[in-house]
Amino acid sequence: MRRAYTFRLWTNANQERELEIALESHRRLYNACLDQRKRAWEEDRRSVSYPDQSAWFKAERAVNPYFARLNYSSAQATMRRLDLAYRAFFRRVKAGETPGYPRLKARDRFESVTFPSHGDGIRLSGNRLRVQHVGVIRVCLHRETEGAIKTLTLRREAGKWYVVVSCDLGERVIPPSANPPVGVDLGLEAFLTTSEGERVENPRVLKAALPALRRLGRAHARKKRGGQNRRRAQQKLARAHARVRNLRREHHLKVARSMTHRYGLIAVERLTVRNMVKNRRLSRAISDAGWSGFVSTLRCKAEDAGAVVVEVDPAYTSQTCPACGTVQAKTLAERRHACACGLTLHRDEAAARVILARGLQARTGPAGRNVDVSLHAPRSRRLQPAE
Repeated sequence: MRRAYTFRLWTNANQERELEIALESHRRLYNACLDQRKRAWEEDRRSVSYPDQSAWFKAERAVNPYFARLNYSSAQATMRRLDLAYRAFFRRVKAGETPGYPRLKARDRFESVTFPSHGDGIRLSGNRLRVQHVGVIRVCLHRETEGAIKTLTLRREAGKWYVVVSCDLGERVIPPSANPPVGVDLGLEAFLTTSEGERVENPRVLKAALPALRRLGRAHARKKRGGQNRRRAQQKLARAHARVRNLRREHHLKVARSMTHRYGLIAVERLTVRNMVKNRRLSRAISDAGWSGFVSTLRCKAEDAGAVVVEVDPAYTSQTCPACGTVQAKTLAERRHACACGLTLHRDEAAARVILARGLQARTGPAGRNVDVSLHAPRSRRLQPAE
């Protein structure tokens, strides 16, 4: 079992300069290898493999001082990165998908360097990170790592540097959770509604930051291309977007942790967000909620808690009565579910009960048309994000 930890690096001016030089050298190595492969095929119809480029890099280090300063293992990881891009390209070609040929990396499109072995060019000791040709960097070690450190990745994001530590935890046996099941309906009016009637409000972090993002975007567009002022404006805009992304992810983590600690089975809809964002009126709100990212986070947290996440067919979950199974068409403006059988409740809660019924049926096998979800009575307390 592998687990990754991300820590902020407190760098000084000299360390940032050396990290930028190393990152730029890796970018140029990636582009040089890509250019080699492209030219060899266009001119000689010859394929260049990773071993060929590894041998070329070994000789190139003797004449290129920037390549000579690179850690050899990290340089090999960069060349393997290109090799993986080509493998993915050929796989898509064989599958009949859009190929997407590997492209040259621009200065702002190459943001990470991987060290495949702990102790080879990089070492983490407590809250200090020693990097070859950079020195000792202070690490904001907000939590202790577990297991054996395997790989480390230096990543730049919006002008800040981070280290991603990948650890091997070995074989871990986590007992199944004995907590009750729950159905979850993801939405826009509320971020999610459970089958017990609990609601988590939608933070709408992008909507709150939109005025500032528009102002920074206009300032960036007015700057002359290629100038330092434009680069500074671009960095300000990137920091604003990074803050929105971090706030959204923090919300996902807190809600996912709270739910996996309270429930043993969590049923959610198998949403196709790629098609849903084609709606011009709702695309921004759907992207702001980040449903796909939340479900991925929920799965990761459930694995540690012994819980199970079940994705069910989303068809007619909002139109089906959880009590009698009658399908009743509703528009998006109708927020209450009122059935002829006498059941009346919020539309999202009714959908969550249907999702729970389908999730239970998927786990236990066919058990008839309807699954009784009335046993899971709504609880009085509201769902609170975990600290």
